[in-house]
Amino acid sequence: MISGAHVIVYSTKAEADRAFLRDVLGLPGVDAGEGWLIFGLPPAEVAIHPADSNDTHELYLMCDDVEAFVAGVKSRGISCGPVLNRGWGLLTQVTLPGGGKLGVYQPRHARPKPMKAAKAGGKTAARAKSGRSAGPKTARKKKASKRSK
Repeated sequence: MISGAHVIVYSTKAEADRAFLRDVLGLPGVDAGEGWLIFGLPPAEVAIHPADSNDTHELYLMCDDVEAFVAGVKSRGISCGPVLNRGWGLLTQVTLPGGGKLGVYQPRHARPKPMKAAKAGGKTAARAKSGRSAGPKTARKKKASKRSK
């Protein structure tokens, strides 16, 4: 059903922040048309935290060594906040050229296995291998097909 995630970071200096993602972080990208760059990311996670209101979301990038990350971006003249030990990980914030802050952390929590992307027809890779259907609609179609033979 889900094949990936698309994250949007709003910026008052979008071109500069896109260049940061491409040139400093080294994220691979494609031009989706008219200069709109979309960058690839490594496997991702999503967590739901309790809050007093809805529609507040945060983006954190993860790295294997936050101290090395800080040293790497500082060597390029990019500002980072102090590294804070939050228990669940070592966290810093990098200041984007547009002025926004982006959290980057070295996780110390358990990590889920990456989800396999959905295949055509609504089957996940695991379901396609096992021959299990993607859902009730597919199962009904298979039964109807067998009856008509």
